[in-house]
Formats: sequence, C-alpha cells, structure tokens
Amino acid sequence: MSRISTTFEKLTSENRKGLITFIMGGDPDFNSSIEILKSMPAAGADIIEIGMPFSDPVADGEIIQRAGLRALASGMTLKKILEMVRLFRKDNQETPIVLMGYSNPIHAYTEELFFKDAATAGVDGVLIVDTPPEESALLVEYAKNNNIDIIRLATPTTDNQRIHKITNGAGGFLYYVSIAGVTGTASADITTVSAHITELKKETNLPISIGFGIKTPKDAKEMSTIGDAVVVGSALIQTIEFSEKDQVIEKLSTQIRALSDALK
Repeated sequence: MSRISTTFEKLTSENRKGLITFIMGGDPDFNSSIEILKSMPAAGADIIEIGMPFSDPVADGEIIQRAGLRALASGMTLKKILEMVRLFRKDNQETPIVLMGYSNPIHAYTEELFFKDAATAGVDGVLIVDTPPEESALLVEYAKNNNIDIIRLATPTTDNQRIHKITNGAGGFLYYVSIAGVTGTASADITTVSAHITELKKETNLPISIGFGIKTPKDAKEMSTIGDAVVVGSALIQTIEFSEKDQVIEKLSTQIRALSDALK
C-alpha cells in the first residue's frame, strides 16, 4: 500500500480526520524550508504538500504567490524540491509527501524523468493544478509506472458526469476546492460544501480532502465533519512570512498543533 492509503486507513482506525499542511518549497530559503518541513509531522501534520514554485500560479492568492516569488528569488528549482524530499526521507519514511504545482516546470524537467526522480526521492503524490484529465494520459502512465498517485481537484462546479473524468486515473485522495476562487481568500459555506461532497462520495471511493479558505482550528473542525481531511496552506505561509527566522518553527508548530487538536 502507498503511504497515502496507509495514512487514511490509520486515520479511519483512530476515528479522526487528517490534517494536510502546505508549504512552498524553498520559502524563505532552502535550508529554512527543510527545517520547517522536518518539524511538521511531530506537530501534527498527517500529510504534507510541498508547493513547486512557479512564476505564474493562477490558482493561488497573494499569500502563496509571494511565497513562490520568495522561493524563486532564493534560487529554488524543481531539482532542489526533490532534494528537499530526499533529505526529509532520511529521517521520516512514514509521512506522505505530495508535490503541488503547475505543468510548466515539470514539462521543462521532462515529464518522464520528473516522475522517475520524484519516486526515487520519496514523493507519494503529485497534484498538477493546470492539467485537466483530458490532457494527462502520459502523466498518469509515468506516475503509475513509478507508484506515484495523481491527485485531482474537484470544485463547486464539478457535476456527477465530470467527476468520472476527474477520478479516472486518479489516486491518493480527491482535493475538493471549497470556494470558487483562489487560495487564501474567502471562507466556504459549509452547507453548500456538504451537499456537494455528499454527491461526490456517491461517485468515488477516494478520500476527500477539503482545501482553500481553511485558516483556523474552528474552520478545520467544521470542515472535518464532512470531509476525510482538511488542507491548510495560506495561514501557515503567513506565519512563515511574518515570523523571525529563529521563531518560525516554534510558531508554526503551535499553529499546526492547534489545527490537529481540533480534528481529534
């Protein structure tokens, strides 16, 4: 079984929902980002998403856009993202790592080589925001050959017919975008989200993780009542951005611990 599947089975056996934390790889710099990444499991992160910095992140709001620009300015590359994962895996073989980003850097790396190197580094899943299912046949093949899950997005406009296309070739979990917008902006209406997720669960057996607009332990607890996991990104990125370097890990760990506790 994959690390992602094992994690969701464990969550089910413990009767709790998962916390998926997002950081931008290389923000504010490579060494700091490594230390932040390594600190997250002990604080309560069940799965970690690492953003692959890109100059034109169309799905992201200002907070994550700034994080990507800081990472790029520090010299971050896709090869260095994979090096981050390799270093993380020296001490942690349990926590799933998902890379999240855009198709352009992967295409420049070449897709086949990227998935091969990602598997060697210890990546468990890849979410490519701007590649629709209709254009992803080769990516699915490369991922499958390397035992990496292709994770897909569903949105408030995803209907039952569309979900079959989205989940074809998908694995790991389904990432539900709870708002019609970019990251770090509005909060979702739980009544609307709940009705849609109920319909999605009729069409897929994949665990459903809810992201976008989840900032506080209260938000996380509320959304965990209807999903299998919650994703928190922009709120954590803000802590990284506005904390002194020698205080980042302590503040971030406190924040993640509060989010994790809210899900128990």
